[in-house]
Amino acid sequence: MNDQQNQHPFAALTPGTIMDAVESCGFICDCRTFPLNSYENRVYQVGIESGAPLIAKFYRPGRWSDSQILEEHQFCFELEEHELPVVSPIINDQNNSLFSYGEFRFALYPRQGGHAPEFDNLDNLLIMGRTLGRMHAIAATRDFVHRPRLDSTSFGHASVALISEKFMIPEYQANYDALTHDLLQAIDERLADAGDTPLIRTHGDCHAGNILWTGKTLLFVDFDDSRMAPAIQDIWMMLSGDRPRQMAQIAEIVEGYNEFYDFRPRELRLIEALRSLRILHYCAWLARRWDDPAFPHHFPWFNTVRYWGEHILQLREQIAALQEPPLELS
Repeated sequence: MNDQQNQHPFAALTPGTIMDAVESCGFICDCRTFPLNSYENRVYQVGIESGAPLIAKFYRPGRWSDSQILEEHQFCFELEEHELPVVSPIINDQNNSLFSYGEFRFALYPRQGGHAPEFDNLDNLLIMGRTLGRMHAIAATRDFVHRPRLDSTSFGHASVALISEKFMIPEYQANYDALTHDLLQAIDERLADAGDTPLIRTHGDCHAGNILWTGKTLLFVDFDDSRMAPAIQDIWMMLSGDRPRQMAQIAEIVEGYNEFYDFRPRELRLIEALRSLRILHYCAWLARRWDDPAFPHHFPWFNTVRYWGEHILQLREQIAALQEPPLELS
C-alpha cells in the first residue's frame, strides 16, 4: 500500500480544495482560510471577497448519512423559524444546505461572534433555562427519524468493549474490567428506573464551547451530535461545583425552563448516568479516531500510562457519584 493510500481522508483537504469547494457554491474567496477548533469534522473560516467571511464545515467521511445530516439541518431551520437563537446552515437558491465537492460533504454557515457563557453566573443560567425551555417545547413536537438515540449500548457497552479489547494496558486491565462492569450495571439500573422518561430531539452536546454569548443574548452552534435523548442531556453539562452550588444552578435553570416547557424533576436521577456515559464515550471516541493524525497531535496524553491511571480514578469517582442521592429542587 503506498503513502497516498495510507493517508487519512482529511489529508486531501488542502487550502486549495477548501476554497474550490466554497467557490463551487457561488462565492469568491480572498485566499484566507483559518482552521477552527474541530476534530470530529474540519471547520474553517474562509475569507470572501466583497463580503463577510464564512464558516465551512467539512463532515468526517463515513460518520453520518446524508439523511442524518439533513435532519440536523432541518432541526436548526425549525428552531430558527420559531426565533430560537441558533446558527443554521446557509441555504442556496436551490434550497440546498448540504453540498459536496470531490469526496467531501460540507455546509456553510455565517460567521458569528461571541464568547463562552459563564455558567457560574446564575443570571446567565436563568436565560439559558428560558432558551432551552423554548427549544425543547419545539423539539418535543416530533421525533428524529434518521438520527440515533443516546443509549447505554452505543455510548457505554460498545465504548468499554473497544477500550478493553484494543487499548487498555495490562497493568490496569483487571481494574478496568471490574470497574466498568460495575459502572455499566449502575448506569443500566439508573436508566431502567427512569425508563418512562420521554426522549426528545436535543442539541446533544450542550457544553460551553457550543454556546456563544454576547451581552445578554446567546447563540447555540454545532448541532452535529443532536439525537433523541432525555431533556436533561441539554442541561446537566451546565452544572459544576459542589452539591449546594449545583442545586442553586439547577434551580435557576429550571425556573427559566418552566416558563416555556415543563421540567421533569425525575430526570435529575439521570445526571450521573449520563455523565458516566459521556466519560466512557469520550475515551472511546479518542481511540476510534487515533488513526486521524490530528488526534495524536492534539491529544498527546491519550493512551499513556498516566492517562489510564487517571481514567481508572475517574471511573471510581463515577461509581461513587451514582451511589449518592440525586440532585433535588428546593
